[in-house]
Amino acid sequence: MATSEALDTGRAAGLFHALSDETRLAILERLRRGERCVCELTDALEAAQSRLSFHLRVLKDVGLVIDRREGRWMYYTVNPAALAEVSELAQALATPLPPRTDGCC
Repeated sequence: MATSEALDTGRAAGLFHALSDETRLAILERLRRGERCVCELTDALEAAQSRLSFHLRVLKDVGLVIDRREGRWMYYTVNPAALAEVSELAQALATPLPPRTDGCC
């Protein structure tokens, strides 16, 4: 994302919202070690499967995690491209733009 491009605020809000929850960050931290089955995440995070499924859905809906089915189990992994996008969005927000020159007060 070039600094002169307009920020996709809707996309940014979705990504940052997904990252704004402690449980979702804990899930991503676990997934940094590689693909995990939902049952492994349930045990590691000591969370009910229904609660974990909700948080995984939020992460999946914005593309931060990728899932695959193997038999009756779902496996999750981090989507590095989406995390790179988050990094680029944060960098864009931290990069000053030139002052407006359109005559607005």
